[in-house]
Amino acid sequence: MPHFAHAALATLSSQCEVCRQWADAALCGDCVSRFAAAAPRCSRCGLRLGLPAAACGACLRDPPPFEQTVCAADYAFPWDALIAAFKFQGRPELATPLAERLLAAVRAAAAPLPAIVVPMPLAPARLAERGYNQAWELARRLAPALGVAADAQLLWRPADSLHQADLGRAERQRHLRGAFMVDPRRRGELQGARVALVDDVMTTGATAREAAAAVLRGGATAVDVWVVARTPDH
Repeated sequence: MPHFAHAALATLSSQCEVCRQWADAALCGDCVSRFAAAAPRCSRCGLRLGLPAAACGACLRDPPPFEQTVCAADYAFPWDALIAAFKFQGRPELATPLAERLLAAVRAAAAPLPAIVVPMPLAPARLAERGYNQAWELARRLAPALGVAADAQLLWRPADSLHQADLGRAERQRHLRGAFMVDPRRRGELQGARVALVDDVMTTGATAREAAAAVLRGGATAVDVWVVARTPDH
């Protein structure tokens, strides 16, 4: 085989996780353009809007404690399957392409840079069961690309709550009350700081609200939420 053919094949070293075509990245450009296209969203909670607007009606009526949500896509095909594989099927390597999409969204939104990027923490039992915190796998890739710090120990989730998948927002909020706390030995590090909370998915926003409130109580002046995917409001 000619040398130029070997060189060309070397650049096509993986299959796209979505369309399975050979590509030079885990997510090919065509799939990114098709499934992660920019769309009007509420700047506060990240929900997709029909028309451009600063905020959705729900956030105007009851503003969340975080100032901005940045997300890369809706939690739908193919992101739901990719995130499920990332979280539940032992594929932490998917953190890299997912973090790349979130990084692109952060840059496109011209989001203010935080002093520190903090992953949404897992309770100890859940972390032991899974073996890694998917939010930390994202955060530790985002922070160096943005030139900011990342810390997986600043925010704690001391005990696990019930599985949230089948609960509505009010029920989630009730079960999550008091679920998060800032390491009391390190509260001084948050004084006056802007913090970006990173997670894989925002569903109702209840977890983000409770975690952001804990970070603000710990001394931060502003909290943003960065997620790969946002569950649509059906």
